[in-house]
Amino acid sequence: MNAKTQDEVAPDALEFEYDLAEPPEKVWRALTVPELLAAWMMPNDIRAQTGSNFTFAGPDAAIECEILDAEPERLLRYSWREQPNDAARQDPLDSVVTFTLARTASGGTHLRIVHDGFAGKAMPAVAMAGGGCRLWLGSRGAGKLIAANTPLLLAA
Repeated sequence: MNAKTQDEVAPDALEFEYDLAEPPEKVWRALTVPELLAAWMMPNDIRAQTGSNFTFAGPDAAIECEILDAEPERLLRYSWREQPNDAARQDPLDSVVTFTLARTASGGTHLRIVHDGFAGKAMPAVAMAGGGCRLWLGSRGAGKLIAANTPLLLAA
C-alpha cells in the first residue's frame, strides 16, 4: 500500500481525532508497550520497529501486523491482516492503521487515528471501534464517539 500524507484519507477509511491531556510520551507507550496496548485493544506482541511483525490475538482469529513506519512519540503505522479460521470466508480484512501524535500547546497530545480499508468491509464494527477508544481515552458519558468522516462513509 502506498504511504499517504497526514491529510489524505481513503474513502473507505475510518478517521478519529482526539485531544488528550496526556503527553505524547505517555500516549506512545499506550500504543507500543504490549501490556498497555492489550489493556485497551487486544493481547499482542508488538515491537515498534519498522519492519517488525506482530500479532493481535483477535476474538475470532489472529490479526497479523507489520510495522510500516515508527517515529517515537509522533507516528505509528502498521498493516492489519485478518487470518480467519473460517476457510469459506473469501474477503478477510487487509488494511492499514495509522496513529499520528502531535504535542498540544498545553503539553497534551492531539491524536489522529486512521484505519484505511476498514469501513468498506466492516461498517458494523464502527460502534466497537468507538467503544474501545472510549475506554482508553476515559471519555465515559461524554456522548457517542463517532468517526470524523462518518458522513462520507454513510454517503458511499
